[in-house]
Amino acid sequence: MTEAPASGHPQQTSDRSAARILVDQLLVQGVERVFCVPGESFLAVLDALHDSPRIEVVTCRHEGGAAMMAEAWGKLTGRPGVLFCSRGPGATNASAGLHVACQDSTPLIMFIGQNPRDVLTREAFQEVEYRRVFASQAKAVIQIEDAARMAEHVTRAFQLAQSGRPGPVVIPLPEDMLHDRAAVADGRPAVPQANGVAPATVAAVRAALAGAARPLVLLGGSTWTGAAVDRFRTFAEDSGLPVAASFRRQHLLDNESPCYMGEIGLGANPALLKRVDEADVLLVIGARLGEIGTNGYTIMSAPVPRQRLIHVFTSGDAIGQVWQPEMGIVATAAEFVAALVAEGPLAGPWEEERRAGRAAFEAWTAPRTSPGAIQMCDIVAWLDANLPEDTIYTNGAGNFATWLHRFHRYRRFGTQVAPVCGSMGYGLPAALAAAFARPGATVVCVAGDGDFQMTGMELATAAAHGLRIRVLILNNGMLGTIRMHQERHYPGRVSATGLAGNPDFTALARAFGAHAERVERTEDFAAAFTRADAHDGPAVLEIMIDPEALTPAMTLSQIRDAARG
Repeated sequence: MTEAPASGHPQQTSDRSAARILVDQLLVQGVERVFCVPGESFLAVLDALHDSPRIEVVTCRHEGGAAMMAEAWGKLTGRPGVLFCSRGPGATNASAGLHVACQDSTPLIMFIGQNPRDVLTREAFQEVEYRRVFASQAKAVIQIEDAARMAEHVTRAFQLAQSGRPGPVVIPLPEDMLHDRAAVADGRPAVPQANGVAPATVAAVRAALAGAARPLVLLGGSTWTGAAVDRFRTFAEDSGLPVAASFRRQHLLDNESPCYMGEIGLGANPALLKRVDEADVLLVIGARLGEIGTNGYTIMSAPVPRQRLIHVFTSGDAIGQVWQPEMGIVATAAEFVAALVAEGPLAGPWEEERRAGRAAFEAWTAPRTSPGAIQMCDIVAWLDANLPEDTIYTNGAGNFATWLHRFHRYRRFGTQVAPVCGSMGYGLPAALAAAFARPGATVVCVAGDGDFQMTGMELATAAAHGLRIRVLILNNGMLGTIRMHQERHYPGRVSATGLAGNPDFTALARAFGAHAERVERTEDFAAAFTRADAHDGPAVLEIMIDPEALTPAMTLSQIRDAARG
């Protein structure tokens, strides 16, 4: 028997296995794709997915890569990415991606095949008490032990992952429970609840900005839409407001906008930090105000900032966590922007502030020469000049990412997919997710040699699906970020940061079926990329970076010499 709910989706009420009920809930929620490394503990779910061709199952090579793909899917679509992993080692491997989803406020559902119920609490084979292990990394850990509650709990998980501050939900599934049967109704598609912004609140924010001499707007977080980004850009430019982005959220305003002042992240522009310090009104839209996006919690004094702080965030828990705002507004970025811009642009004496801030950004991002035959500033400039504005760039963590974040111009919403939490190995799985989520888009992953090796086996997944991702491996033979800190604190005492055993990345990529070339001179890059881009599948360019080119600002030797005094 079926009945049609308000959503129009037919509701199943026939007797079904718990695994079947689960997969039917994925269909109700509009899930198109799940990422997994198969395990015997959830074979019943894989069997149910076999009968559901509308859901593509992506078999990954490592649970960490699978989790990062699911997280990046959530970043790109705004809907929860879905991950299936096996118990014990499978789940702990996947925890790297779970941590990204937690700190980056990304909706994610992580299903774990759990031990059978009759052996739980005995430290059975690969048993983990997930409610204790993942309590601090997930919005909820819901172990489902009753088939009759499968639809209820899965519906709740999708609702919770998208509501308030988005984030991950973990669902352990005891293996034997998946075979139990129940006659229950399906849920309905989960829809994030709108908070709304009171007219009086909007009026107060607009009045504060209009009365400011040195306002600054800081954009961040994960609750934006393309329409909200477009609306805000028009409002900011018509008002002449100075605007900055939080760490790895640079795609929230076209970097060519005359209002864009740059990013507050690792190694932020000192001129921009000074501008924050001197602002009289600081409007933060969407950003949680975490450590990296606030220059180590130094951009304001705690607990009460000198600036008039207006903090808009999707959950009240984060408002006032470090700094007490003059106004705290619980709303998504998209909701707040819609209300803010409804009455049109503002007028204020900010033109000189905007011009000075923009000039400082352009000076900070002007190309510079680094040691060696490879000039990354020139390569980034070539990419900007030759690739579409909607090219999606992904990256993991390491000094190599500075070349992308500082010198590339992000032009459109959804073109930056990077780990705010700073996780290595993220860029390659994220590139796969981007290729899945936006077929036909140009996708470029920028990775370091150490970063790439964290999840490099996912090239096999890319090749299996014929994904046209382009991977640039910046190879300097070291773990550059840690080496930089090592030279600053222990100059000349190199320990554990060299990667002398690196493989031949070009040969490795070819073994996976990818097109691959090594680039040793800047002038060879354009032709190599053109050949790589003609390949109908994954392509890798190994770019040989001089070890001295450790940062855009200082060479390895300069860092060491400065530390020695």
